[in-house]
Amino acid sequence: MFRKFPALKSFRVLASGLVLVFGLSHIATAQVSSYSDETTFDLFPNKQFINCMAANPKVTPTVQAIVKRGDLNDTLTLVLKNFKPGLKFDLFTVQNSSQQADGSAAPNFKNFGLAWYQSDVEPEPGEVTIKTILVNQIFGFDPEVNLPPTNTFHVGFWFNNPEDAAACGFDVSKPTPFNGEHKAGPLGFVTRPNAETNLGPLCLKPNTSTNPPTCNP
Repeated sequence: MFRKFPALKSFRVLASGLVLVFGLSHIATAQVSSYSDETTFDLFPNKQFINCMAANPKVTPTVQAIVKRGDLNDTLTLVLKNFKPGLKFDLFTVQNSSQQADGSAAPNFKNFGLAWYQSDVEPEPGEVTIKTILVNQIFGFDPEVNLPPTNTFHVGFWFNNPEDAAACGFDVSKPTPFNGEHKAGPLGFVTRPNAETNLGPLCLKPNTSTNPPTCNP
């Protein structure tokens, strides 16, 4: 797992590429990261249900995720804007997205695959923060059903109350399992895969030497 190093106040880089002593008593080797400690990405609405989420029918709600990598675990903050007050959602990390990188429906989409319940979400006061393993390493497995280690690099949230989506055409007699009672409404927002790797945004270190691309832990 990645570890952060405090900034060096003074250092000397030799032609050999080694970083030697700074000050009189400290010795360190340089570790250069090819990716940032923090990333932001958007979640995108399930278009059928925008009108059941929007506070103003003329303005589409927006959701941005801010992810900060930590030494032992990571932090994700969702910032929600322009949502109808009083709604409640349930946040999951999931294996598959129902949308492609360009926003079109994922072809042959069957289900969201492995899903981890992460938190409740309420648009008021406008954000929610969770701390867990997220960046590059989030996964689950179950040998009893022959499920190998499986990453959940996508983020999405579902209507907690099916009735809140009924006016937009959701059949409340067929709830989804995406809340604590396993009687949730439809998907509200979800991330899209990277156009080049087809991996979700929680993978910051894709390995493109494999086919299909995988993620470096």
